[in-house]
Amino acid sequence: MTPHLSWRDTVLALAIVFVWGTNFVVIRLGLDALPPLFLATLRFVLVFVPAALFLPRPKVAWSNLATYGLCIGMLQFGMLFIAMNGHISPGLASLVIQMQLFFTIGLAMWRTREKIKPHQIGAFGLAIAGMAVIAAHNGQGVTVLGVVLVLGAAMGWALGNQAGREAGPVNMLAYVVWAALFSAPPLLVLSLLLEGPAAIAAGIARASWITWATVAWQSVGNTMFGYACWAWLLSRYPAATVAPMSLLVPVVGFAASAAILSEPLPLWKIGAMALIMAGLVANLLWRPKKRSIAGEPC
Repeated sequence: MTPHLSWRDTVLALAIVFVWGTNFVVIRLGLDALPPLFLATLRFVLVFVPAALFLPRPKVAWSNLATYGLCIGMLQFGMLFIAMNGHISPGLASLVIQMQLFFTIGLAMWRTREKIKPHQIGAFGLAIAGMAVIAAHNGQGVTVLGVVLVLGAAMGWALGNQAGREAGPVNMLAYVVWAALFSAPPLLVLSLLLEGPAAIAAGIARASWITWATVAWQSVGNTMFGYACWAWLLSRYPAATVAPMSLLVPVVGFAASAAILSEPLPLWKIGAMALIMAGLVANLLWRPKKRSIAGEPC
């Protein structure tokens, strides 16, 4: 029998979900002043400094750290921040990026040559139906470009997950901190090339305490607190116990966006969320019955 989370660890998991879910609204507030790639750069600079002074580099290959840092930094958050700069609403972004689960499974199957199971095909079909509903409402808080960019961010997250698994048992907080060394520099280069020094300077001039609070929230709260505590929970409980808690992230994302940014919640958004969430639930919680062997009952 799968052990249940203790009440203390349940509160911790809900705190992580709250931070991760509300972070999409936080990103949107930060983008009101700063260009997206420069905002992402600051996020990872504050992850690395000053934490790297206190956390020794984990004993993994530099190539593994670089892969994780580039996938999470440039692909996941670089593309997500660009998408959220006018191409997709925070609530929808928090939902679409959950497609990373299917990308993660696909990558794992490709690496292990494991065959896809019927319930996984059905789960993916439900999620694709939800994505189709979102794409059909192009221009209503979302563009096709925004969906494509967030799907790219989800793939970056999945690639980062694969790199993290291949790193083996390490201090996850130290791993995330040192991987940021490979996230911030390329993001800064891209920001300088694509956004330009003038836009960066103008963004810094517009920045208020709210802007800097959003950077701190993403760096300390979302990345360091969220990732480290999530890894700690996964070290204490089976993944099947902890992972379903992440299904609450888009629920919090939609609620926070509606409450703080007044994002509308028409029926098509609710329907899309229901379809994608149903796919995620089916994939995470479905437990096919084992075939009977040697006369065992089904």
